Amino acid sequence: MGGALVLALTAGALVGLALGALGGGGSVLAVPALIYLLGFSPAAATTASLLIVTVTSASALYAHARAGHVRWRAGALFAAAGIPPAAAAGAVAGRLPQPVLTAAFAAVAALAGVRMLRPGRTGCSEEEGAEGAAGAVRPGRAAGAGAGLGALTGLLGVGGGFLVVPALVTVLAFEMRAATGTSLFVIAANSLAALATRGSTTTGLDWGVIAPFTGAAVLGAWDGKRLASRLSGARLRRAFAVVLLVVSAGMLADVLVAVLVRR
Repeated sequence: MGGALVLALTAGALVGLALGALGGGGSVLAVPALIYLLGFSPAAATTASLLIVTVTSASALYAHARAGHVRWRAGALFAAAGIPPAAAAGAVAGRLPQPVLTAAFAAVAALAGVRMLRPGRTGCSEEEGAEGAAGAVRPGRAAGAGAGLGALTGLLGVGGGFLVVPALVTVLAFEMRAATGTSLFVIAANSLAALATRGSTTTGLDWGVIAPFTGAAVLGAWDGKRLASRLSGARLRRAFAVVLLVVSAGMLADVLVAVLVRR
């Protein structure tokens, strides 16, 4: 148990660092860590990751809100539109083959990473982005993107931050820090909705691992918030993209190996 505790604390700290600094990427790191390092089944890992990311994102949200980096109107639109699809997709996810879900998860993460590597479409400064986000949010686009992201959250068992941040940057023209803070609000809402449909997978979870994992993630999120204040938005985008591409490549390789072995 000592080794598992160390792994849980280390992985939790990295997940929290990603959430605090980037506003997403927590589940995309938590799910592989729980499966490959801590021996969770895929179903248990996705449920546990939602629990971990919900608590961690709510904690990190407070710090970002105090710094004025949360656009509540856009976040509410995203969350309201995403909650019903997240709940519905969460109910469907348990009926699909795990390799299909894993491959879909990796493909979507890779797509988000590629989009984040593209040059910014807005070119606006921090102040310009804040003003534009406060007064020029397009409800239709926000609701449409939020519904799609909510469905993916429920289906893939992730908080969705690795998709919310690119959507806020590219669809609603948010600057990076506002996208980071606002995504945490959306993550918490979508994750809770997805958890509501996963009651059967919450039984039998190893809370001796999940509790320290979550505690380390919460502490890591505060360090991530401080890290974000020292780096430019462009650097955060590149870091976010690299994490997504590396993890997605690893998961796709794992699915491919599993398919070849079965043959």
